[in-house]
Amino acid sequence: MQKINLFVISVCCLYASSSLAGTTTTTFGVSATVINQCIVSATNLAFGNYDPTSSVDTTSSNTLSVTCTLSDPYTIALNGGTTSGGNISQRKMTTGSNTINYNIYQDSSHTTLWGDGTTGSTEAGTGSGIVQTYTAYGIVPKQQVIPSGVYTDTITVTLNF
Repeated sequence: MQKINLFVISVCCLYASSSLAGTTTTTFGVSATVINQCIVSATNLAFGNYDPTSSVDTTSSNTLSVTCTLSDPYTIALNGGTTSGGNISQRKMTTGSNTINYNIYQDSSHTTLWGDGTTGSTEAGTGSGIVQTYTAYGIVPKQQVIPSGVYTDTITVTLNF
């Protein structure tokens, strides 16, 4: 009987030790490439009602929102608009064949013309990884001799990064 118990104990121990007999490991690499990426959006620049007899310029502003990869430098440029005859120096809104002059500036005192990268000034920034906002300041000069109507234009925002 003792021989059988010793045999059973030996087999159990052998079986138990063989299940714990070895371990192996390996490794694998993990990588990601963070790309320079930016997105831009803008609200409309709405001047509302313009009174051509007023002795005061009509002003308004809108917001441009930029989100860029952390530490990614960028510039924001605005084109001259889509109205024929409009350019960075003198943007124009149109209704039919009539136009009204306006412009867009980087500052509320209307001294720094917001340009397209070749004319006027662009806004420069560095990505923070979160939304950064910029204000564009518009002005329609007073006492333009124009007929009534809804005047519109479309500005393209270009974000170079």
